[in-house]
Amino acid sequence: MLQSGIARSVGVSASTVSRVLARAGLSKLSDLEPVEPMVRYEREAPGELLHIDTKKLGRIVRPSHRVTGNRRDSVDGAGWETLFVAIDDHARLAFTAMHPDEKKEQAALFLRNAVAYYARLGVKVQRLLTDNGAAFRSRNFRQACLDLGIKHSFTRPYRPQTNGKAERFIQSALREWAYGWTYQNSA
Repeated sequence: MLQSGIARSVGVSASTVSRVLARAGLSKLSDLEPVEPMVRYEREAPGELLHIDTKKLGRIVRPSHRVTGNRRDSVDGAGWETLFVAIDDHARLAFTAMHPDEKKEQAALFLRNAVAYYARLGVKVQRLLTDNGAAFRSRNFRQACLDLGIKHSFTRPYRPQTNGKAERFIQSALREWAYGWTYQNSA
């Protein structure tokens, strides 16, 4: 029944019905349909699936205008660094490292270091999930996966929620670590 029909049957104005429905969170017909439950999953054992993602961060030369409040304290041309993140699907145990860029050599180096880190903890990485970035599609990265005996899968394009565990970890890291403190420099 439309809002105007409700208004006629109840004997109030359509704007009143509209306001009451909006307050109740029922202003659209789609609000009446049940929400699809989120499909969440977790692998059975550590190492079955490793999520890898990156986040580009500004290089810190010194605290700039965002910290000091003085627009003349800008730092021009400082450049960028890349935070690489690996997170185990089952245990949610993360390994991170800063690299000068997100090119294929750095991606392959990070993968090797991440696998070595998990191996020290007794975890053998079997599968890997990354986005479709050029570094992860490169021959260098493919060769690193072959050398390490890891099956590599890609997320579907424009679906960041597929790699949601890494995406969520990056959000937390930005809030609590990268932007949570004032740093004097990147080191």
